[in-house]
Amino acid sequence: MSSTAARLQVRSLNKTFGSVQVLTDVELTVLAGEIHGLAGQNGSGKSTLIKILTGLYTPDPGADYQVNGQPIRLPVRWQQVRAAGISVVHQDLGLLDQLTVAENICVGGFPTSRVTGRIDRHKRDQLAARTLDRLVVELEPTRLVGTLSAPERAEIAIARAMRDHAKGAGLIILDESTRALSGDDLTRVHTMLRRITADGSAAVIISHNLTELMDVTDRMTILRDGKLAGSGLATAELSEEEIARRMLGSNLAQTVARPPVPATPKAPTITVTGLAGKRVHDVEFSLAGGEILGITGLPGNGYEEIPYLLTGAQSARSGTISTSDTTVDLTRAGVIGCLRAGVVLVPERRDRDGLAFELSMRDNISLPGLRTRGRRWYVGHKWQREDADSAVDTLDIRPRTPSTLVKQLSGGNQQKVLLAKWLTMGPTVLVLHEPTQAVDVGARLDILHTLRRAAENGMAVILVSSETEDLAAACDRVLIYRASTGAIETAVRTPDGLINQIYAVEHQSAGSTS
Repeated sequence: MSSTAARLQVRSLNKTFGSVQVLTDVELTVLAGEIHGLAGQNGSGKSTLIKILTGLYTPDPGADYQVNGQPIRLPVRWQQVRAAGISVVHQDLGLLDQLTVAENICVGGFPTSRVTGRIDRHKRDQLAARTLDRLVVELEPTRLVGTLSAPERAEIAIARAMRDHAKGAGLIILDESTRALSGDDLTRVHTMLRRITADGSAAVIISHNLTELMDVTDRMTILRDGKLAGSGLATAELSEEEIARRMLGSNLAQTVARPPVPATPKAPTITVTGLAGKRVHDVEFSLAGGEILGITGLPGNGYEEIPYLLTGAQSARSGTISTSDTTVDLTRAGVIGCLRAGVVLVPERRDRDGLAFELSMRDNISLPGLRTRGRRWYVGHKWQREDADSAVDTLDIRPRTPSTLVKQLSGGNQQKVLLAKWLTMGPTVLVLHEPTQAVDVGARLDILHTLRRAAENGMAVILVSSETEDLAAACDRVLIYRASTGAIETAVRTPDGLINQIYAVEHQSAGSTS
């Protein structure tokens, strides 16, 4: 941190909706030159706090809100906050793929001609170029955003937010903006943030990734149930376990209990042979009902294709999946063929591929069963209510009202609805891709416990994930995919050991222990 002056200070912040108090006496102080982390479970009040800071919500009377020591009049007006130097990068980044880098940076603030009032393209490109130069981002202003990589897109979203900030001034809020990044891509964005704050600007980063918060932030504020569980804590003095304990109000269980490995392995009930796609090849494995099989690999090496190939969501170049009842040719089956064989997918992108956001929790959970459990002339409501009520209880979905629209739920509860949607079908094989991405630690544990219960009830579960903690905690076996060897089982059972195996050189044995 380059300064101890308060860039933003909020005190005595309260917010009620009807009879429900969602924020109670919350404080937040962000210093100039620091990266400040904001942590908390879904529903802890983080989003409400940010919406108050940016004028979407009005706080209860009595709050004090200052930027650079100057009071901000309440209720907040977004124009006033923007003029004070506060900007936000949202989770979806808000970029327009069909526009250029310069056009995206200038959205909401295009320079115009004094004579015609039209957009001045020359000044637009100059403004974009100056912003990119200041942030040390090497991208052509004329390049289409749709052609950019994930970290480049994040850089453009940050550049747009910083466009009107003077050097060394302003505050940028990243609201789950880095959720799609990992490894070197995430490090690249963190390096950019450190360059920004080194000049005296400030940043607030909201993330469910505790490792990320530990790596990049200087101080942290933690919320639990709308109240402070820690304010302005020095990150260097915290551990992930301490952060999780403050978020949950109790100690975080480090693992999901796994049954002991049986002396006599179960006979396989699912066999995959000769699976290949655009980027993966030589994928073969078997598993039994009651097992959770993990699959992982080096980010970007293609292992992320595997869940979509197994479930017909992406056509395979070769390969079959066999259950005790049938064998499916994955080059031609498609999603319908796999569903008929009892193979279902919980995809990574719940917003794009998994849920109907304008429908209720009950409607989403019922969708896969409409053809098999309903009739052409009458769908029936009793079974829908029963399935939804059971899912709410089993997965602890909140709020506990199945009529709630999915778009009104937190990310963790949306993920639980997506999982329930397919569990109610009673599949033979449940395939999941990154099911705990961007969910808080409490929802993560609920999801992993649900997978274990599904396995104990005889389901075969395939967990494809980059989260080594999840793989080590929940899986009975783990396969590591490498381009040179295909998918090879590893005997490693610890998160650090799995990371070492994933990043090991290609000739290293995947079966070594840690």
